[in-house]
Amino acid sequence: MDAQQGTGTATAHRVVILGAGYAGMGAAVQLAARLKGRDGVRVTVVNAQERFTERMRLHMTATGQGLAEFSIPELLDGTGVRFVRGWVTAVDADARTVRIDDDRVLAYDTLVYGLGGAADTSAVPGVEDHAYTLNGAQDAELLADRLARLGGGTVVVAGSGLTGIESAAEIAERYPRSNVVLLGRQEPGAAMNPRARAYLRAALDRLGVRVRAGVEVVKVLPDAVELAGGESVAADAVLWTSGTRVSPLAAAAGLAVDEHGRVRTDAALRSVSHPEVYAIGDAAAIRQGYGVMHGTCQGGMPTGVHAALSIDRALRGKQPKPFRFGYYHTPVSLGRRDAVVQFTRPDDSPRRICLTGRTAVRYKETVTASPWPTYGRMKKMPASGAIWPRGGRFTRNQEAR
Repeated sequence: MDAQQGTGTATAHRVVILGAGYAGMGAAVQLAARLKGRDGVRVTVVNAQERFTERMRLHMTATGQGLAEFSIPELLDGTGVRFVRGWVTAVDADARTVRIDDDRVLAYDTLVYGLGGAADTSAVPGVEDHAYTLNGAQDAELLADRLARLGGGTVVVAGSGLTGIESAAEIAERYPRSNVVLLGRQEPGAAMNPRARAYLRAALDRLGVRVRAGVEVVKVLPDAVELAGGESVAADAVLWTSGTRVSPLAAAAGLAVDEHGRVRTDAALRSVSHPEVYAIGDAAAIRQGYGVMHGTCQGGMPTGVHAALSIDRALRGKQPKPFRFGYYHTPVSLGRRDAVVQFTRPDDSPRRICLTGRTAVRYKETVTASPWPTYGRMKKMPASGAIWPRGGRFTRNQEAR
């Protein structure tokens, strides 16, 4: 057993937060702020790296652009939250323990499961061996090195979702001698209104990105990708952004999960099978009136904040309140000098209004840069983290009161 886990009173309530991404950091900082000055609770955050990964900027890292260094331990300094660096290798939901790096064990009374998701590299043969991903800063840096050495050539981006769009645009702008090919089942921006979709497509055309929609990659080779039907597309580098998967640890622990391996939650974000476990971010199957939420930073941070609020209420003998969330926008960068922002209804369907060009660039940058300063404000003013979009406007979550 990790000897440091017992620091403090023997009866301290132990909260362990797995993952320090957008959702996990929201949970950690919000809970610490709520518990400030109160004894009897010990909060521990476990993450594989000390550096906070700005996932919304990984397409920039992949093209060799330097980003700010954000230190998780430094942000947590002074909050009373203990940081443990290591890989989570197992969760024992019956014993209420977490194994770290196979040689350390942390016990918990309440667990916040926020290990997130990643690009699915197992569904298509050859992806794990021959394709690059943006699953983390190190993966993005590997692609950056490859692109810098190529200086040109053909770069295939597999997946026409938002990550694929932003990556293809960034690569084409950064390496104008490259032949960038964006492959996907759907047209880029398929969920946007016609004006936003047309603007996005025109921007990709201007950057020289060759778009092929309605295709499916069935195999990745060392120098090409194979499409359904037998056609091959030559590639000097392949970036895989198609499909996502979550860690199998939740299912292995016996937590109730959905068909994608995400933890099934009740209205308060507690596991339906193990109520002492809260699931947040991409790792959770969170049902709202319009369906199950899909993974984004936009939804991830509020789930972390809500989990913290729910834990605080439970520790004070109160019943946690239901989580309610509505989407507000879809900001998409198109290189450093262009962007499109699609405003949405709470169910993520597109509204008529959108932003384009420089105005959209400024809006997108504000959104992308906001998480880290928000965590800083939360340390002093916990209520500042309890605001997020619902019903087409920014509102304060009622649980914060």
